[in-house]
Amino acid sequence: MERPKGIAAARGGKAEDLQRLSGVGLKNEKILHTLGVFHFDQIAQWSAKEQAWVDDHLSFHGRIQREEWVRQAGLLAAGKDAEFEKEFGTGG
Repeated sequence: MERPKGIAAARGGKAEDLQRLSGVGLKNEKILHTLGVFHFDQIAQWSAKEQAWVDDHLSFHGRIQREEWVRQAGLLAAGKDAEFEKEFGTGG
């Protein structure tokens, strides 16, 4: 397991709405912010080891992989909202 590299603050002073990801509510979004994760493109780049670290940190028991956070985040980071909604619904 490997902790993903975070950033000090949201780019441009505005974090993206991570609650759009299935499985991310207000509490988990706040935890992700404390880890320096504010943007979909950050999550989209997580390696398997980084996913495992966050999953363990959040005590999710494999939920990040099951719910495909990396794929969801990749679609949202690329602006593919229609494809995201077709595959994952409205999220959150």
